[in-house]
Amino acid sequence: MSTVPASTAQSPGQSPAPSSAPSSTPAAALAPPAAPVRPRARLGWRLRFGALSLIWGFSFLLIKVGTEGYAPFQVTLGRLVFGTAVLAAAMAVKRERLPRGAQTWTHLTVAAFFLNALPFSLFAYSELTIPSTLAGICNATSPLWGMALSMVALSEDRPTRVRFAGLGLGFLGVLTVLGAWQGFHGLDATGTAMALLASLSYPVGWIYVRRTLAGTGNSHLSMTGAQLLVATVQLAVVTPLFTSFPAHFSFGPLLAIAALGALGTGLAVLIQYGLVAEVGPTTAQMVTYFIPVIATAAGVAILGESLHWTTPVGAVIVLAGAALTQIKPRRNAT
Repeated sequence: MSTVPASTAQSPGQSPAPSSAPSSTPAAALAPPAAPVRPRARLGWRLRFGALSLIWGFSFLLIKVGTEGYAPFQVTLGRLVFGTAVLAAAMAVKRERLPRGAQTWTHLTVAAFFLNALPFSLFAYSELTIPSTLAGICNATSPLWGMALSMVALSEDRPTRVRFAGLGLGFLGVLTVLGAWQGFHGLDATGTAMALLASLSYPVGWIYVRRTLAGTGNSHLSMTGAQLLVATVQLAVVTPLFTSFPAHFSFGPLLAIAALGALGTGLAVLIQYGLVAEVGPTTAQMVTYFIPVIATAAGVAILGESLHWTTPVGAVIVLAGAALTQIKPRRNAT
């Protein structure tokens, strides 16, 4: 659900600022190389782009279904187990090895927390009390948080008037979605805050990875596989402390968790890498703007969630603001 930051030398591997990274996280933080070789793909990039949009857009519905049968931490743990399994299989096929070095693994532990364990858990808990449509729209605020944080943490990421305007417009959209002028009537404040904090966690992780894991010499697949492995271990430790073993296994929610992990966390990351390598980060990150649309459509059509006019209108404003924050200043020709 959170996309790979197309800017960091993080879990995929490249160099734009975290503010330029799309929202749904997936799951990795290392961006592909700045000048990648563009291999021929069996499927056209537009088909894969559409598939990625659908996979991440439906992730919020799958989270909602998963929490109907299992505790949020269990949903997150299952998601990470299935996602890690997909990347482990990909690493085995390509004969990739896990990275080495205590310092690298220490940084990966922090990255795994902010990019996987924390946001995945927060989204799962949030959807206990808020609709999946709202969670999907909150996820779209990640580029806004990213720009705000990068202005403080990354000295090379200079703001412009247009990007400032986009930041203000984006958060105006958030207030519209939440119906601020109505006193947030009928809104679960705790669940909404969790979803927004999950969206904030992604750029925190992107910035951290950019500052600590750039140029490690390891492949993006190796680093991301390690990151998901660490996040799985983190949830494996935490989950038994706060949940009890399920008395029975609900097949539908379990299937949703398996799809969430294998598709939304594992396969989606691999597709994202391929897109960035083939068409570049700017085009690949446009998937961000389709995720809330698909999440809203899926929640309304399949789960029967209600939709007030403030939700789609606010979502459009959020996406417009996020788009403005991604506009980079032109460099004067020398």
